[in-house]
Amino acid sequence: MILCLVFTPASLAETEWDEDGWLNTNLVQERLNNGDEFGCYGIPSLSWSADAGAVAGECREYIEQRTVASVWGNNPISTYTPSGLAMSQHQIISEQGFVIHGDMNGLDYTAWHNSTDQPTDLWDWFNLGRRGGSLEQIIGSADEVKSAVEDGGLVNMYWIGRVNEATIRHDSEIEDYIAEDADAWLTTWGQTWSYWTKTRCYEFDHSISTENGKYVIGFESLIMEQCTELFPERWNVPITWMIDLGNAVLTEVEAEGEIMQDISEQRHTSQGYYRVDSQYLHLSVTDGQRVNITVDNDYYDVMGISQFWNNHSGAITIAAHETTDLFKWSKRFVDQDDLVFTWLVEPRAVDSAEWLPYAALGVGAVAVVSMLVVLKREGLGPLAKQKPE
Repeated sequence: MILCLVFTPASLAETEWDEDGWLNTNLVQERLNNGDEFGCYGIPSLSWSADAGAVAGECREYIEQRTVASVWGNNPISTYTPSGLAMSQHQIISEQGFVIHGDMNGLDYTAWHNSTDQPTDLWDWFNLGRRGGSLEQIIGSADEVKSAVEDGGLVNMYWIGRVNEATIRHDSEIEDYIAEDADAWLTTWGQTWSYWTKTRCYEFDHSISTENGKYVIGFESLIMEQCTELFPERWNVPITWMIDLGNAVLTEVEAEGEIMQDISEQRHTSQGYYRVDSQYLHLSVTDGQRVNITVDNDYYDVMGISQFWNNHSGAITIAAHETTDLFKWSKRFVDQDDLVFTWLVEPRAVDSAEWLPYAALGVGAVAVVSMLVVLKREGLGPLAKQKPE
């Protein structure tokens, strides 16, 4: 019996794609330092509808082998998903660690499709809405973005840097509005989900003592095993706690031996605090960090967690779809650190023109070998045993 493996062009091209080499450079760290996030868009040789788990798994490995997802968490948790997938397929995707699926994919469960569409369950995040339109010139509108931000809630915008070889221009008016005027938390998909999960499971520790005639309130947002088990994918992002200090004069806020910064004008995720007059103290801190708050009287009350970081009434995310070349997608924003992106990355598909000659050679070689084997069986050709003279 002769076994002959035949390779067709389709099988030879099945796993053909090129990585984005920029994911192995300092450009990634620059984007991470800006607060950006790296999530998944897909794998060219695999189909979401045919095997969603395989796409999610390989895409997760593609990211993890090249970069961390965020400065707040190593694991990628955000992914694009197309319309038409069943809830069971979304569950399979989530089992690969991707807990935010976007956007506008047709599921009945939704999160932030409008300003009042607040998520209440984990599966609501399987269909993240798109609000504020596109960052693209002509298609996008600064008025639309402004209206969405003023309505409140999470404003999730769309962006794609290139289509084939055509560069997509962004709208400078939208850029200017977000950079200079928008009163919102500038963040990413993963940060907003991680912040939201904290409101579902938390515990804190607090105490008060006296020191040099002042009162020192000790506060810590605790790392709880049951919360970690419930949300293992969660990043340890700063959470904004509201603390009522009454009419007390705030002297100092210190964490781990260092004075915390006043972040009243801050829109990028960070640790710190702010307080206006005698209103609540808004303290933004990661879990597991002890904070000492020095005041002039002993009254205080921990009121809870604000809806968004730093008590903003809204948040803005920009999802960069089909990011196959980080440099080309991001180069126009190199000097713009007020725009924060969720880069949904995927490898570049190899053009059929590139692999077809090699596939043809492969098929031709197999055909020649097969013919020689047939001739050998007939006692002919160079592979046949030569009769002694």
